[in-house]
Amino acid sequence: MRKIMLLFGGESLVELLAPQAGEKILDLGCGTGELTARIAQSGAFVQGIDSSKQMIDTARVNHPRINFSVEDARDFHVEEPLDAVFSHEVLHWIKEPDAVINCVEQALQPGGRFVAEFNWEGYVGAIICAHLSVVLSAISGQEPEAHNPWYCPSIDEYAGLLQQHGFDVREAVLVEPPTPPVQVGMWGLESWIQRFAGEFWGELSEDVRSHVINQVAERWRPALDRNGNWIADYRRIRVRAIKNSSR
Repeated sequence: MRKIMLLFGGESLVELLAPQAGEKILDLGCGTGELTARIAQSGAFVQGIDSSKQMIDTARVNHPRINFSVEDARDFHVEEPLDAVFSHEVLHWIKEPDAVINCVEQALQPGGRFVAEFNWEGYVGAIICAHLSVVLSAISGQEPEAHNPWYCPSIDEYAGLLQQHGFDVREAVLVEPPTPPVQVGMWGLESWIQRFAGEFWGELSEDVRSHVINQVAERWRPALDRNGNWIADYRRIRVRAIKNSSR
């Protein structure tokens, strides 16, 4: 099932969704609503949900004609069955994929589609964070997984979960940017870790944080440092699945 495509970004995912006028669509993890508004341009009746009140407040200001609400992707409900659920760069932040897929399945009408893109197991952030987890585990005495805020599955793993929940997986592919590698922040890997792995730290002191970051940076410097310019090979899973008509 694994296949690599040189596609990237929310716009191409909206094209895969192919929203139609009159359809009822949910943007799951909509953030500030830019892609929600892009979907609405098709004439579809779209709504957006996100767990961040700050994001939803911004979305409401920027796109006042669209219905946005603060909801948890693991426990949301809709008033009427949907034609489609869309999600871009969100699902890797939710470590309970079964709960999310179950809510999506319940929200869709038979024949409804689920279109999503999120980080793959080989995504460089997941690799780095796996090492972060090991270093922090040595400090805290907890299992490494306790420190990892991300869920980054393989294609086969996620496709299997969808099938277990009654979806017909029409597409499950690995997508990457057309011109890899991508720069990891102008300030290097240390800054990248501070920005994207904040949930690792808990109550650790600044000295311990600095020590951990330095260890991880040295571990990955040979693979990712190109003459002082840190790079990353960003890859994501893209799925398109249809809810079985029998459910």
